[in-house]
Amino acid sequence: MKQNQSDPLIPNSAPEIRNKMLEAIGITDVDDIYASIPKEIRLSRSLNLPEPIRSESRLRKHVEKILSTNRNAQDNISFLGAGCWQHYVPAVCDEIAQRGEFVTAYGGGQFGDHGKWQAVFEFQSLLGELIGMEVVSTPTYDWSAAANSALLMACRYTGRNEILVPETISSDRFLQMQNFVRSVASIKTIKMVPDTGLMDIADLKSKISRNTATVYFENPTYLGGIETGAHEIVGIAKSKGALATVGVDPITLGVISPPSEYGADIVVGDIQPLGIHMYGGGGLGGFIASNDDPELVAEYNALLVSIAPGLRPGEFGFDYSTFDRTSYEKRGISPDYIGTTQWLWAIIAGVYLSLMGPVGMKEVGKTIMERSSYASSMLGSLPGIKSPAFPSVFFKEFVVDFSNTGKTVTEINTELLDRGIFGGFDLSNQFKSLGQSSLYCVTEVHDKDDIDFLVQSLKEVLT
Repeated sequence: MKQNQSDPLIPNSAPEIRNKMLEAIGITDVDDIYASIPKEIRLSRSLNLPEPIRSESRLRKHVEKILSTNRNAQDNISFLGAGCWQHYVPAVCDEIAQRGEFVTAYGGGQFGDHGKWQAVFEFQSLLGELIGMEVVSTPTYDWSAAANSALLMACRYTGRNEILVPETISSDRFLQMQNFVRSVASIKTIKMVPDTGLMDIADLKSKISRNTATVYFENPTYLGGIETGAHEIVGIAKSKGALATVGVDPITLGVISPPSEYGADIVVGDIQPLGIHMYGGGGLGGFIASNDDPELVAEYNALLVSIAPGLRPGEFGFDYSTFDRTSYEKRGISPDYIGTTQWLWAIIAGVYLSLMGPVGMKEVGKTIMERSSYASSMLGSLPGIKSPAFPSVFFKEFVVDFSNTGKTVTEINTELLDRGIFGGFDLSNQFKSLGQSSLYCVTEVHDKDDIDFLVQSLKEVLT
């Protein structure tokens, strides 16, 4: 286990510093730290590490060489989505994100960091207006984290221990949900209608009970279709005393009715489409929203920033609302927890929403729907391809079925990558019934030339 080498970039690896640390904890040999680990599973030799790079310029070249092997969405045309989407990021969003007073995931003190607190409050207000809800949390890690906590909220609020979710949600999200709620609730899946990809209402009616805490569904669905039965789903949930929890992509709400209009009790989603780069998945930020029902708000695990008038007329201060319900206050007896929030992304999403306004959100939504519809139609004109695979109306994502082309999605995507295209997300592993299908995503960043290039490339790949 001994590691006697020192590294110029790791100060604590210097022998004299290491010895002082060992002395501070009352031992003389670093192996004493690992005494509880059986010897047969300990590494008995030194790590085979390369020589340290002492020059900063050489180190930079070394790292850049490694990074140059990445394939990114700037140098390639990406039609990937499935939870992290390429949207246009206005220059002002990048400019604000680089400001020193904002560039941290944390919020400082309410008095010393007043501007950041106000910016987060404005984000909550803007998003609340977009989704039609009175209470919006500061962002948690991502959509799945928000959904998981919302399910637990529903269980505590109703005192019930059963959750219904559609079988069409992401397998990653479903596994997280199972892991997150398994100590307090069970999850049942609702079938989809094979011809439409939407929720099977008859199956929902047969599975919901007086023990159901909430019915969770997404609109648009993970497979892209707009859930036209949303009103009915919510009505069925409420007829049994359950809550309706809806997952939503906020950029759709310039053209699609917000969940509040069809009776959702809790709304969750991700703010990444609102002016935030994908950053390899690092640009995600989940939110939870609801109406201002004190009993439901008391079940939030996430932080809430609120506003209060100051002593002088026209002045306002910002602070946490109902902080005593959070794990910071309840500690070990808290039924849920909250970790590092995504304040920087909240501020950027607020900037994006204020820049776009209602007219801009409607314009970008219409643009996306027009371009995704064009892409789906053009793909569907190719021999052997069924696009869209479902006749349901969709927003930016749609399923493309390659089953009759004689090639797998993996083979097709490999050949598309050779042409500088990231093909759609392969669905063949999770959704066996869909055969060789993939989920394509088209947004406002894809122009007609991009789509036509995809179509021409697929012609070549499939001949």
